[in-house]
Amino acid sequence: MTAPAHTAEDAATRPGTLALRLGDGWFTVCALSVLTPGRGVAALLPDGRQAAVFLDRAGHPYAIDNRDPYSGAQVLSRGLLGARDGRPYVASPLLKQRFDLTTGRCLDDESVSVRVYPSRIAGR
Repeated sequence: MTAPAHTAEDAATRPGTLALRLGDGWFTVCALSVLTPGRGVAALLPDGRQAAVFLDRAGHPYAIDNRDPYSGAQVLSRGLLGARDGRPYVASPLLKQRFDLTTGRCLDDESVSVRVYPSRIAGR
């Protein structure tokens, strides 16, 4: 028996999945059950780029580019989560620059930023 075909929009609305807004539609990254609050994972996007996806301890999803603009390495998903003035950030595991998870702006050098991907958890 063949599984029914689903569109990307259908998949991104299935309860318990994390999806990122890419262009005009939603891209399902993974089941929520594979994410550990407080830790990141790298996700390969359809165009070959990588996103660093996080679930904070309160259950809020965040996604930014995985590429550290200072080193060029795809490592931001391995960074440590924290907060400054109530705003969530990830600190690069290499050079320790902190990136705001809601704006992508580097908290240590305002001239640098990374891309932010709107994210949602289906079924909430």
